[in-house]
Amino acid sequence: MNTFKESATNTILDIPKKGMPVTIITGFLGSGKTTLLNQILKNKQDLKVAVLVNEFGDINIDSQLLVSVDKDMVELSNGCICCTINDGLVDAVYRVLEREDRIDYLVIETTGIADPLPIILTFLGTELRDFTNLDSILTLVDSEVFNAEHFQSEAALKQITYADIVLLNKVDLVSSDKLKELETYIHEMKAGAKILHTQYGQVSLPLILDVELTSTAEYTSLAQEDNHEHHHDHEHEHHHHHHEHHSHHLDNDGFVSVSFQSDRPFDIHKFEEFLTGQMPQGVFRAKGILWFSDSDLRHIFQLSGPRYNLHADNWHSLPKNQLVFIGRNLETSEIYYQLHQCLV
Repeated sequence: MNTFKESATNTILDIPKKGMPVTIITGFLGSGKTTLLNQILKNKQDLKVAVLVNEFGDINIDSQLLVSVDKDMVELSNGCICCTINDGLVDAVYRVLEREDRIDYLVIETTGIADPLPIILTFLGTELRDFTNLDSILTLVDSEVFNAEHFQSEAALKQITYADIVLLNKVDLVSSDKLKELETYIHEMKAGAKILHTQYGQVSLPLILDVELTSTAEYTSLAQEDNHEHHHDHEHEHHHHHHEHHSHHLDNDGFVSVSFQSDRPFDIHKFEEFLTGQMPQGVFRAKGILWFSDSDLRHIFQLSGPRYNLHADNWHSLPKNQLVFIGRNLETSEIYYQLHQCLV
């Protein structure tokens, strides 16, 4: 990893000339984006990174690194910061650019079901293009669950189409044949995408940061078209312009998000039965903090495709249950009913 230090010092000198480099990280639900972000934030190099996320909740920042938490900014002792995109992307980027302490690099995480194009165009079609330099679009893929079915989702398709680098993550869970298949598939979708194999999102940062892979010229005409389209959006809405694919909401492709909270604990056996036997087929991803009646610990719960894991640590607040399920065509009332049955 030390090789990064030498190159980092050279890059820092060039940065003011071409604007702050920006990497956009995208990838379908549960592909490992947060794990990768945590890694980037913990990086011990001399690079000061700002990571923009939709919500902190996911980022499990090493408490030894934590310096302060403002309402929408977390500062780390290694000089990195993590900000939320609450007020809109452009504002969040300005908050980073206007800091007194120099930040060398900007990393943005998109939500798992977003089409990255609007974010790319924000950097090329607004005044941000004078202060930033789009470096690469990085797409994470869960090698185990990824298959042609994912492409019933427009977003999953777009994430590969715009990728400069594809990280095939969780390669330890699949056969070499499946990997070859995936690589062929990805190259058919995006000729020239660089493919890296990873486990637990562990990748040497010089392979993914400051690689100058995004060919901004390709997008410039789109950016102009996009500005033009915004003025006409409403008239075209009902014609055959493919605007319905542009929806940035969770409900594109039938995706919905269901949240559940309770001040009562779960019975662990009933909850496990729910996970293995009753949970609706359409759930792709779930995460939360769980409180079980027979344990003094809180359990961080992550589910992605067919697998889930629980990680126990201490409560920092009053115990309660908080869960979110993301999936296609889910019946909120059915999930509520099933979870209520698991409470003690």
